[in-house]
Amino acid sequence: MNLSAVGISWGRALVAQLHFRMLLLTFWPFLAALAIWSIAMWFGLQALMDYLQQWFIANDGFHTAGDVLNMLGLLTFKTMVVPLVAMWLLLPVMVFTALLCIGLFAMPAINKHVGARTYPDLEQRRGGSLFGSLWHSLSSFIVFALLWLLALPLTLIPPVSLVLQPLLWGWLTYRVMVYDALSLHADREERRQLIQQHRWSLLLIGTIAGLIGAAPGLLWLGGVLSVMFLPVLAGLAIWVYVLVFVFTGLWFQHFCLAALKQQRSVQVSPTINAG
Repeated sequence: MNLSAVGISWGRALVAQLHFRMLLLTFWPFLAALAIWSIAMWFGLQALMDYLQQWFIANDGFHTAGDVLNMLGLLTFKTMVVPLVAMWLLLPVMVFTALLCIGLFAMPAINKHVGARTYPDLEQRRGGSLFGSLWHSLSSFIVFALLWLLALPLTLIPPVSLVLQPLLWGWLTYRVMVYDALSLHADREERRQLIQQHRWSLLLIGTIAGLIGAAPGLLWLGGVLSVMFLPVLAGLAIWVYVLVFVFTGLWFQHFCLAALKQQRSVQVSPTINAG
């Protein structure tokens, strides 16, 4: 794990985030994600909550939830268990929507911005595509969603949850963003080698981003406590997610292009020495 490279790329991402073009990048992904979730919540949220209500009644879920909450000293939340579960189930889909919108609307601009300003001499081998990005994102999310659902019972164990959830988010974030970060400059083999060599550094960046992303998640789940302000809290949560993901995209972009440049220089050096 290259902690020095992770720290340097973080500093460069922070400076780049303050550029007005990067701040403007939060606008279109936010509007796209907000439109998708406004429609989804208008037509589907009540139906999901009605389904969960029936499921809890049919499977004696309220009694079990009451026992668990009582054990944790949170019995006052028993009346909110259905909306809480609904929000918790929707949370990964909501985050993925923001992540996908970043990949479609922001990462191409981030790629060009960082590449032109910091790595203008790095050859563009165009090993990625829009279809490849979508397929990579969707397939990664399917794996993530299965692991997320399997790990849900473990979220009741605080020490395990504090480790497992950020790792899951870290894995999903780096899987999605590394493809987009390298799509313009690296070919397929270079991307595969870079991921294999820097897997733990990339996972660390994604995990830290996942921990930062817990803040908007709390806003989202806070809608359970105040249904009146749910649209406002949901909108605010989406915008903060987009802001976090734009910064994360810049972080991955700087790290990946620096690693790619070093990787190519190492490959060229033996050739020069042999000559």
